[in-house]
Amino acid sequence: MSRIAQVIVFATYADEVMEPLCRFDDSRSWKGKFEPLGLFVGGWVIEFHRQGTRSGLLKHLESLAWPCPEQVQVLIHDEEDDCFGLWMMYDGALVEVQMPHVQRFHAPAPLTDEFSPSPGYLWRTDGRAEVPADFSTERQDPRPAW
Repeated sequence: MSRIAQVIVFATYADEVMEPLCRFDDSRSWKGKFEPLGLFVGGWVIEFHRQGTRSGLLKHLESLAWPCPEQVQVLIHDEEDDCFGLWMMYDGALVEVQMPHVQRFHAPAPLTDEFSPSPGYLWRTDGRAEVPADFSTERQDPRPAW
């Protein structure tokens, strides 16, 4: 399955930390490079065109020496999401922040590892007519999608 996803990182005083991520590096588990947004606060964006090319991104971001980890914010939007999801650093880990009227739903996990893990779908619950019956808010695929 091919899904386009956009990831935006906001981090104050993080130009040095993000600079290597603005270059291609085949040794990383995820593929691509961030582009600076040119904002005063420090923002970078990357777009992924396949799920498999983004595996390990959040773990990589967690491992970096952020000057102000409490100010790191990662916004992720998959093409079928209703809105961006927000991840913030808590105890050294990027954790998805729950938002009002928004829920992440998961389709059943694939039977084999042939397909890359899915992060699920982030949907607004205050306007969506119905969630498919086989979708769940519980994690269906134990492999990390990001």
